[in-house]
Amino acid sequence: MKNFMDEGFLLSTPTAQRLFDACKDEPIFDWHCHLSPKEIYENQTPDDIAALWLGGDHYKWRGMRGCGVSEDYITGNRSPYEKFKAWATCLPAFIGNPLYHWTHLELQRYFDIRTPLSENTADEIWHEANEKIAAGGFTPRELIGRSNVVCVCTTDDPADALSYHEKIAGDKSFGVRVLPAFRPDKALAVAAADFPKWLKKLEAACDKEIPTFAALKEALLSRIDFFEKMGCRATDHAFAPIPYRRMNDTQLEAVFAKARTGKPVSAEEAEGYQTELFRFLAKEYHKRGWAMEIHIGPMRNNNTKMFRRLGPDAGFDSIADDAVAYKLSRLLDSLDEEDSLPKTVLFCLNPKDNYALGSMLGNFQSDEAASKIQFGSGWWFNDNIDGMRAQMAALANLGVLAKFVGMVTDSRSFLSYPRHEYFRRILCDYIGGLVENGEYPADFPTLEHIVNDIAFGNAKKYFGI
Repeated sequence: MKNFMDEGFLLSTPTAQRLFDACKDEPIFDWHCHLSPKEIYENQTPDDIAALWLGGDHYKWRGMRGCGVSEDYITGNRSPYEKFKAWATCLPAFIGNPLYHWTHLELQRYFDIRTPLSENTADEIWHEANEKIAAGGFTPRELIGRSNVVCVCTTDDPADALSYHEKIAGDKSFGVRVLPAFRPDKALAVAAADFPKWLKKLEAACDKEIPTFAALKEALLSRIDFFEKMGCRATDHAFAPIPYRRMNDTQLEAVFAKARTGKPVSAEEAEGYQTELFRFLAKEYHKRGWAMEIHIGPMRNNNTKMFRRLGPDAGFDSIADDAVAYKLSRLLDSLDEEDSLPKTVLFCLNPKDNYALGSMLGNFQSDEAASKIQFGSGWWFNDNIDGMRAQMAALANLGVLAKFVGMVTDSRSFLSYPRHEYFRRILCDYIGGLVENGEYPADFPTLEHIVNDIAFGNAKKYFGI
């Protein structure tokens, strides 16, 4: 029996341990996250471990609800200590859940606390962790630095002024690059009730009226140019389902005119608009050598009552089961046919789509980049042992695992970087198993090069940072 989460955690063979030893200290390129540039710039010490752990973490909120915890202790007005105690009381129930592993990796790596957290140890850990926070080393920049992060790509709306990115870039005391990533989901959400309100924000950012679809494209192009000046190298789109319905300019102008004034837009009209606007944006990304991320498959805000109470991103999303292959193929092909398909990372939330996306990659590769079309790491409901191993196995079976751009943090928490260690351990155990089983030679110079590249080097080259 192994000791609890010791040096051999998740490493089942000597080969796996050797490979992990080779890549564990590689830097982290955090090319997709939801960290706040404002918090990075202001760099405040958190009040306590509850502020670090529980504020905005809908993964934990969802788990606590599953344990029957009252919402008062999750998003309500209970004290930070009471919320922490509620989390600690729930934690032993999360056997087999990555929340259990992440929690203890964070306690070990940032606080040097190796005692398992539970109701019985909560007070001891609360006091010890908070004493260490008060002693220093827990500001956002310090946590990023301690985690060996060299670059962070945040997620930013086209209407964002990027003022905190400018301030961070001007602060030479912080050596980590913090770059914006272009996330135009609100520009594509033409049927959303708040589309006219968002459009006003974009008009303010551009300092011009946007009366037509043609003017919208011009406005977005100006924002793309601004993002590029700020160092942007990545974009992000979330789709459920994938759109593909072609429209002409006259039809697009009619749809935009309705949406701009708050009139209802049909599903067919929204799909045509999304298809053409996405194609326009993708072509611009290609011109600049940006990488385009497509996150496929979330079904959001399922609980109407709680959405009205708490809004989005509060732990009430799940996995959709839409068909993705045909329309994704047509969308990518329409760009490739015009030599305008950018480097693209495809993420799927539903594991049923692993082989659909894994096989899609080979349709559109080119010499523009090694594995120009990537299969993104296990994401959201899949960033666990089974989900990550399944993604790696699909990529290995269908594509080129050695050119994989690796893990994304996809988090709002400055304590989330041990998830990269979690990923690296799972990766090394997967590859180590192939070697131990005689499926790949014990060529350690090659193997160590592969795991180091997946941990860091491939992403650095792919995104051109």
